Amino acid sequence: MTTTSSGPVRIGTRASALATTQSGLVADLLRERLGREVELVEIATDGDRTQAAGTPLAGSSTTGVFVSALRDALLDGRVDVAVHSLKDLPTYPAEGIELAAVPTREDPRDVVVARDGLTLGELSVGSRVGTGSPRRVAQLHALGLGLDLVGVRGNVDTRIGKVRSGEYDAVVLARAGLARLGRLDEATEVLDPLQVLPAPGQGALAVECRSGEDLATLVAAAIDDPAARAAVSAERAVLATLEGGCSAPIGALAEVVEGEDGEELWVRAVALSPDGGLAVRMSASGSPADAVGVGTRLAAEMLADGAAGLTMETPDKRLNA
Repeated sequence: MTTTSSGPVRIGTRASALATTQSGLVADLLRERLGREVELVEIATDGDRTQAAGTPLAGSSTTGVFVSALRDALLDGRVDVAVHSLKDLPTYPAEGIELAAVPTREDPRDVVVARDGLTLGELSVGSRVGTGSPRRVAQLHALGLGLDLVGVRGNVDTRIGKVRSGEYDAVVLARAGLARLGRLDEATEVLDPLQVLPAPGQGALAVECRSGEDLATLVAAAIDDPAARAAVSAERAVLATLEGGCSAPIGALAEVVEGEDGEELWVRAVALSPDGGLAVRMSASGSPADAVGVGTRLAAEMLADGAAGLTMETPDKRLNA
């Protein structure tokens, strides 16, 4: 194990307002709990450059586009810590890097920001609702509200601006982002996970360090939240297993709750056809200590029950016939 310099802890972050806010939260925690000086280092990512150019990002092939540049900076020593939105992390491990901490998670649900303070159910048929997420599109179609779901790109300001300008009637965003930016009062509805399950890892932050360094151990002891880590580990296991068997939109949410015999982990997951017409929805529970096992077994059952027949390109209309 190598020892990291006693100088400032350099945190790599994307340059967006949300990313720097999230990294700033981690910086504050590390200053408080490690007693170390901390500084933010902005790193440009391929995802940011692609988004600025207006190139679509939707789809599983884009997993990690916001992550690789930060990981490169971590591996080559430009930064000591990298902070990501955990839902952006690929499910496979990165050589030389470890997930040192998952801090306490923000509320993972999705929210609606709509004109005139409306909810989705109050919008008229044909209303234009913006989202760039196939997961949200499929689940919103499944609600049968007759909404016109259209792609939307850009940061929170850009997306909400399309509602304020009248271009869209509403947009759907992660509640966590609005909360961290202090803009939660702009949400007009919080979506119940019974209707729309969030993305695996949504609302959680990933704090990565170089493997085998003292700093990784220190960061873990200082800011890792065991309940948040168990929940996202289960959700990511669901995602990893389903991604191996289908390319359908996927939602998952896990929670650690108090059971009769101590803490229990509850996991809900859904895989859908892109139009929301077909869905495989299941839940499972188990020990937080076996979070990966619980998520993996749940996803395997979903694949066996028909999720393997769901794809992004050609929904199998015979499924569950």
